Amino acid sequence: MGSMVSYLRPDGQSVQAYLAEPTGADVAPAVVVIQEWWGLNAQIRGVADRLALAGYQALVPDLYRGQSTVEAEEANHLMSGLNFGEAAGQDIRGAVQYLKTRAPKVGVTGFCMGGALTLLALTQASEIDAGVTWYGCPPLEYIDASKIKAPLMGHWATQDEFFKVETVDALADKLRAAGASFEFHRYLAHHAFANETAVGPSRIPATQYDPVWAQQAWDRTLRFFGRHLG
Repeated sequence: MGSMVSYLRPDGQSVQAYLAEPTGADVAPAVVVIQEWWGLNAQIRGVADRLALAGYQALVPDLYRGQSTVEAEEANHLMSGLNFGEAAGQDIRGAVQYLKTRAPKVGVTGFCMGGALTLLALTQASEIDAGVTWYGCPPLEYIDASKIKAPLMGHWATQDEFFKVETVDALADKLRAAGASFEFHRYLAHHAFANETAVGPSRIPATQYDPVWAQQAWDRTLRFFGRHLG
C-alpha cells in the first residue's frame, strides 16, 4: 500500500519517509504520523496504511534514519539520542510542508514519543491544521501553549506509568490558560493501549493493548480529522 519517499526539511536536509496513499482519490487530505520510540517499524507503517484506507495520505518520517528496534533498552537509547526540537521543527515541519504541496490540509498524529513530538510540532509548525496526540507529552516547560493555533485532540490512559494523569491535567490547564482549542479523552487503560503489538510476553511491562478503547479512540480521531481536514 505504501512506499518510501524523500522530502526536504526547512534547512534543506533530506529525510526518508514511508508514504501510504488512498486509492482513487485525486486530492486527499494528509496526516503526518510520528513513530513510537521503536522507530519506523511495521506497526507504525500499519497506522499509516489504516489512515490511507480511511482516505488520507499518511507520511511517517524516519526520525531514526534507518534504525529501529524491538528492545526497550535500545529504543530508550535511540530516543535519548534524538534532538526533539530539531525533530519537531525540521523533520516533522518539513513533512507537513511536503504534504501541503499535495493536500489542502495536513494533520499530525503520534504515539508515545510521537505524541510528545506532536505537541512540540504544534508549537513550531504553523502549517499544521489539526493534531492528535496519543499518550505522550514532553516536559511541560517545553510547551509554549500560546503558539498552538490548530485544534488538538488527546488520548490518555489513566493507568499510564510513563505519562501520569496529573501531567495530563497540568497540560490541560496550560492549554486552557492559553486559549487553545483542545479536547482530551481519558481511558481506563495502560500505556500504548492502541498498539496492537503490546500483547503477550514480548510486550514491555506497563504497556497493554486494549482493542475496545483503541477502537473508540480511533473512531474519535477519524471524526476529528474529518471535521478539521475535510
